[in-house]
Amino acid sequence: EMEAKYTRKMQALRDEMDLRRKTEIHELEERKNTQISELMGNHEEAFGAIKNYYNDITAKNLTLINLLKEQVEDLKKKEAVLEKEKADVLLQNKGLTEPLQEAQEQVAELQKKLVHYSRDKEALMNSKAHLKVTQKELKDLQWEHEVLEQRFSKVQAERDELYQKFTKAINEVQQKTGFKNLLLERKMKALLNLLEQKEVELSEVIANSNLDPSALSLVSHKLEDVLSSKNATIHDLQLQLARVCKAHNDMLQTFEAKLTAFGIPVDNLGFQPLSFPFPGQ
Repeated sequence: EMEAKYTRKMQALRDEMDLRRKTEIHELEERKNTQISELMGNHEEAFGAIKNYYNDITAKNLTLINLLKEQVEDLKKKEAVLEKEKADVLLQNKGLTEPLQEAQEQVAELQKKLVHYSRDKEALMNSKAHLKVTQKELKDLQWEHEVLEQRFSKVQAERDELYQKFTKAINEVQQKTGFKNLLLERKMKALLNLLEQKEVELSEVIANSNLDPSALSLVSHKLEDVLSSKNATIHDLQLQLARVCKAHNDMLQTFEAKLTAFGIPVDNLGFQPLSFPFPGQ
């Protein structure tokens, strides 16, 4: 019974769906036929418009062709007239060729003369202007030459004077610096020798005396104080020596820079300036 029931339902549903499909197909065909009719009408209307457009163009072109044919006939007639006139003009030209050639030759020669005259005139004016400028430049150069000669003489005298002063200063500073360095070195050597001698004497005193440890410690502290004081003195002397050497070397560098600025080679001194090394180098 259920199978028969659903069979009937399926058949009813199938009949309903077939009816709906046929209805939709009929509606679709109606819409398609309507669109086809509209398209055919539009195409016929457009075809008529294009046909009328090209008919108008053809009529205009025929009119234009007829007009151009008439113009061509007129032009041919004018061409014949012009050919006749051309023949007459050629005959006249043959009679005027020789006089025209002679006149052209004369004109060419006169133009050459005119060009040469204008060019020579312009060249003369340019030469005069250039001569004036050159004379002025010559006067300016002569004046500058005299001024430069005076300045050169003055600078040369100043250079010679400066060279003599620097040479004298170098000799004096070298002598003073060498003497001072010698004194400082001798003083340092004497202090070192004295220090060694005092250390030897102290060692002998300590070895020969039977001091108790406290007294020995006191003597050692005093000795260290004395040594510290002497070392500080030695360090101060070394600093003084370094300052003197640096001042001497700076003065040599300045002197060489001045010689270079005045265009004097350092080799022209005639001696080699002594450059002191710093202590410890």
